[in-house]
Amino acid sequence: MHLFTTKSEAAHFNLELLKQGKTIGFVPTMGALHEGHLELVKRAKSENDVAVASIFVNPTQFNNPEDLKKYPRMPEKDMAMLTVAGCDVLFMPAVEEMYEPNEKTLDFDLGALESVMEGAFRPGHFKGVITVVDKLFNIVNPSCAYFGEKDFQQLAVIRFMAQRLHPQLNIIGCPTIRETDGLAMSSRNLRLTALERENAPIIYKCMMEARKWKGVYSVNSIKDQVISQINKTQPFKVEYFEIVDALTLQPINDWADTTNSRACIAVNTSTVRLIDNIAF
Repeated sequence: MHLFTTKSEAAHFNLELLKQGKTIGFVPTMGALHEGHLELVKRAKSENDVAVASIFVNPTQFNNPEDLKKYPRMPEKDMAMLTVAGCDVLFMPAVEEMYEPNEKTLDFDLGALESVMEGAFRPGHFKGVITVVDKLFNIVNPSCAYFGEKDFQQLAVIRFMAQRLHPQLNIIGCPTIRETDGLAMSSRNLRLTALERENAPIIYKCMMEARKWKGVYSVNSIKDQVISQINKTQPFKVEYFEIVDALTLQPINDWADTTNSRACIAVNTSTVRLIDNIAF
């Protein structure tokens, strides 16, 4: 596996691949890799000539400085995992390589996509996301880029940005990879206490139970039930639970409002914030 830490090295190497007619599948990550990331890499490898991954903990998408400080970093372990998964190229830059001092985030209107859920509770978060993803796309020049559906709103935001700034690029969403007890795999799971990890599957369990009642009970009554059930599990506290149109991500009030609904949730624990979603 080739390792590059500078934009110029990575861009030059990938440009040579493109000149050879190679297709590049790209998986951007913030490290602390798990099986979900590796599935993205394996798919990128299977569908393209070359699989490229990046590891970069992007400071502009963190609202909470403590969250940025505590984000797990394990580059040696990550590199070993990527090698086993068949990754061909790893781009792992420093913050100073990606950002100029006092650089502003990308001036790009995300419309209603950033006014709900994650956008409402983490103002500026998605501007930070698209800023670094736009930079990475320009460096890597991929044919396809792969993202997990666990971050469903992020996937929609990146698709929206890419359609306008990188129209030649195919953005591919991949199913959420879960632990055997249903918990969505996430780098942040490493920060859960033993009790929180034991109880965390209730998030997925409640959403799956709620899906059974679609069309039987009202949208609001199902939302209330899920929130109530999860909040009874200490120290969990639901930040939001929304049932939305899967394309616009706007909350629905009635099942007749859309034929393609999705349930999205964010839950705070004493140590970390967990997000998840399932198709309804």
